Amino acid sequence: MTDDPERDAFRAARGIPDEVASCHTAEVDGYLVEGHVPVQAIQRLLAERPDAVGIALPGMPADSPGMGGDESTWAAQPVLLIGADGTTTAWEY
Repeated sequence: MTDDPERDAFRAARGIPDEVASCHTAEVDGYLVEGHVPVQAIQRLLAERPDAVGIALPGMPADSPGMGGDESTWAAQPVLLIGADGTTTAWEY
């Protein structure tokens, strides 16, 4: 883990649009995970391995993993798949 003062530039250089930005970015097996993404969404990403930059949970929802709530509220979070071209689509998990 590192605290990168240039994280905005890091995200931009790797194709994460500003509109899906959150409080932290992780690199997981070749993908980027932006924000408090539920583990089930990450597991699906790694199992299916789509042609994508990664997934994101924009902002800092108060009932997301690590922020509060529980598995029932986490499952309702609007996770987005970030395509290689920068477009985003809903990522159901």
